[in-house]
Amino acid sequence: MRDVAERAGVSVTTVSHVVNKSRTVHPDTRLRVENAVQALGYQPNFLARSLRRGISHTVGIILPDNANPYFAEVVRGIEESMFAQGYSVILCNSDNDLHKEHHHTSVLIEKQVDGIIFVAAGLSTENITNLKARGIPLVLVDRYVPGVDADIIVADNHRGGWLATQHLLDLDHRVIACISGPESIEVSSDRVGGYRQAIEDAGIKFDPALVVAGDFQFQSGYLAAKVLFEHRAPPTAIFTCNDLMAIGTYRFANENGIKVPEALSIVGFDDTRLAVYSNPPLTTIRQPKQLMGVRAAQLLLERLNDGELQTRKEKMGVELVIRRSTAPHIQPPGEINT
Repeated sequence: MRDVAERAGVSVTTVSHVVNKSRTVHPDTRLRVENAVQALGYQPNFLARSLRRGISHTVGIILPDNANPYFAEVVRGIEESMFAQGYSVILCNSDNDLHKEHHHTSVLIEKQVDGIIFVAAGLSTENITNLKARGIPLVLVDRYVPGVDADIIVADNHRGGWLATQHLLDLDHRVIACISGPESIEVSSDRVGGYRQAIEDAGIKFDPALVVAGDFQFQSGYLAAKVLFEHRAPPTAIFTCNDLMAIGTYRFANENGIKVPEALSIVGFDDTRLAVYSNPPLTTIRQPKQLMGVRAAQLLLERLNDGELQTRKEKMGVELVIRRSTAPHIQPPGEINT
């Protein structure tokens, strides 16, 4: 800045006013300063400025899997909202690994981000508790963390599991399987809870063997479908707890000559862009993904402006989107509904 001031023939204070737009400067003087800035390639040190002010206008996002298109749409809502308010975003991927999550948490603290939007990798509270102890504003998205009092945005996962299963029941399916996510993630257990409620509401005995755990990835959907078709009574329909596992189930069905939806109906969860372009297009539960990101950003901005706000816990609605991966079950001769 001193070099710019010397070249423009003005004081360092005048350069500061031009660069920071903090005070009106005579147009001729401003032009001289701007020309000097361009000639010298001067770049303001925003980190030093943030250290002085205690505000970086940067927020962190920690995700468990940035390759999952569901999270990509949530992040879009966050980033667009924060950008509109003058904030930059640092995106970190934990790969569902608590050690990696801890590393990213430490880095974001070192970067002096103003706040963090967090999708937890697991049930451990250590990383989030560390943030709260340091007074860093925090918003959780998609996943509860037991014992942590923080603003959170989630979808109505139990309702979604019920809607998916009820749709299959309405199509006269009675042997309905479920491919869940990891048992340690409440999102998954809520969806399975909705599935089980719909099954039992229909007077069908719940069969735990028809629930196989996956990990929300393509391959686990494939492997879980393989297990289910080794069952004494293979399912005529499967509710998968996300769209990626549904696509893995598609592959298993295709490789084994099982036609979808004629021989097997499949329902996913999330309504990612994959759902529309799968073959056949996937019936699924739509979460308001981008809106969840927008609302998470709003909650964080509100908390940045007023750290004394009461904790907000918001649950967003879901809806069933019917496409061509589900069809009525045609009962073979001699089959008895149970």
